[in-house]
Amino acid sequence: MLLAALIMIASLPLQPRPDAAYQAEIEKWREAREARLKADDGWLTVAGLFWLKHGDNTVGTDPASDMVLPKGSAPAKVGLFDFDDGITSFQAASGVSIALDGQPATSGVLKPDSSGAPDVLSVNDLAMFVIERGGRYAIRLRDKNSEVRKTFKGLKYYPPKEEYRVVGKFVPYDPPKTIPIPNILGQVEQTPSPGYVVFTLNGREWRLDPITEDNTLFFIFKDLTSGKETYPPGRFLNTEMPKNGEVLDFNKAYNPPCAFTPYATCPLPPEENKLAIAIEAGELRYGH
Repeated sequence: MLLAALIMIASLPLQPRPDAAYQAEIEKWREAREARLKADDGWLTVAGLFWLKHGDNTVGTDPASDMVLPKGSAPAKVGLFDFDDGITSFQAASGVSIALDGQPATSGVLKPDSSGAPDVLSVNDLAMFVIERGGRYAIRLRDKNSEVRKTFKGLKYYPPKEEYRVVGKFVPYDPPKTIPIPNILGQVEQTPSPGYVVFTLNGREWRLDPITEDNTLFFIFKDLTSGKETYPPGRFLNTEMPKNGEVLDFNKAYNPPCAFTPYATCPLPPEENKLAIAIEAGELRYGH
């Protein structure tokens, strides 16, 4: 029996290991990915999302506040946000020490994230700024002492496999095209797509439609591992802007922020990017 088992094991095909340089590249990428998550401004610190109503929106640790901050993190009454027709201003409560973009302040108008550089209001270890999603505005809260950050257990991945590092062909859209990108809020935004990428995996041709993010091609995709080994709604992947051949390295596929916090407003894969293939590479689902 033992001899037969050994013969069977010996007859199994060996899984090729990535070369040392590529293995080191993947490890370096993973370390940087985890460091960004755990940073003071990383997604693990996101601890609240408060949708603004017209007029005054009070904020503090007082349970009667419109925006209730974590217990013990700030004064009972920090101040109030006044929201009117897309403009958000802040007025601190008497005697409360705050900072606006790192400078002491008692009041100010806050630009939202849709401006490209949101103004950040700080009190103790908390930071607050305005986000805009489809014409709706909210205050996003970061807490350096969030429970999610304290209890973070690290990321897990499929073993890196070089066959999931594929070279695709970028085909630009002419004329330019927009694709519908839904998000977890139920909104759909028509977003410019510069083109699509065609690639071959497991002997079959596939395509993905990216949008652009931080001067990269940004893919939001779902595959047959979604909801099983990987995050149910799908994963993200960034590549360099188009050159002669687009390298899609699925070993660098990663979870969206919503995998770690309920206070993110993640985009979801468009229909074009739901693939009927199991891409067993990249980041596995986190926690539950």
